[in-house]
Amino acid sequence: MKAAHLYLSLLVFSSASVLVNTFEPITTTVVLGIGAALGRTIYNYFHESCDSKWIAFNATGLKVDLESKLFGQHIGSRIILKALTGFMSNKNPKKPLVLSLHGHTGTGKNFVSKLIADNLYTEGMDSSFVHVFTSELHFPHSSKLETYKSQLQQWIKGNVTNCERSMFIFDEMDKMQPGLIDSIKPYLDYYDKLDGISYRKGIFIFLSNAGGESITETALDFWKAGRAREEIELNDLETLLSLSVFNNKNSGLWHTSLIDKNLVDFFVPFLPLEYRHVVQCAMAAMKAKGLHPDKNVADQVAKDVNYFPKSERVFSVKGCKTIENKLHYYT
Repeated sequence: MKAAHLYLSLLVFSSASVLVNTFEPITTTVVLGIGAALGRTIYNYFHESCDSKWIAFNATGLKVDLESKLFGQHIGSRIILKALTGFMSNKNPKKPLVLSLHGHTGTGKNFVSKLIADNLYTEGMDSSFVHVFTSELHFPHSSKLETYKSQLQQWIKGNVTNCERSMFIFDEMDKMQPGLIDSIKPYLDYYDKLDGISYRKGIFIFLSNAGGESITETALDFWKAGRAREEIELNDLETLLSLSVFNNKNSGLWHTSLIDKNLVDFFVPFLPLEYRHVVQCAMAAMKAKGLHPDKNVADQVAKDVNYFPKSERVFSVKGCKTIENKLHYYT
């Protein structure tokens, strides 16, 4: 790709030079202008830019991915598809889309973020318009809280200025210093513009293990009552989840004005995964590795996973997080 880019750039330069030598001086400026415009067109073809060639939401693709690659998350799949479809079809949203994804490790929160990016940006997670912040990596020191606030504000402002369709993912929100996320509240609120910049077409995704206990308790209650997990609805969890996160001192959303001012559009619960879902993960991982999905192998992998509670062994302790690595042992 880089070689082709260089070749075409040299071709444009050479062509422009020939044209300049051929035409009278009075037309030189025009010819150079044409050459420059052509050069910009070629550059934009190969270099990611903030336009429909590089940013285009594929609702059908996201639907297919959620149905075929994400397992055991009927609530999350439905909410995320509807939220993204509605937001991206709105040419004049009143505020950015803000999603807060909650659940234990390995249930699919990071994976869903990737699926969203893959179906929105041509470059997926490698897009220069996708920005990932990890609490322990980017904001490790409590003594630097005020510095982090300023840096985070400038980072978001600069990137939205560069592209209004930017996506920001905040991982490990349960480990983020309380108060830090409030520094970006103005960018998530109902403002047309702030200092001449509109943030209304941005997407903000918070990922957190906080609230996982509440989600698990609800899922376990349904299981004990002999009810299918697919009967669990958002209204069974959303209020409980938002209160749990808001009042959890170990949550980056503890007493945050984002919740208090209703700026989080959806609290999305990710349910703990059962044995059958781990089998599905193993089958999908084999397929992704170019292997023929083998149910016997998938069962072996699933049996090697730890489950809780100890007496019932209903839910996978780590969800599907270690499945890919375990496959190396069985295949």
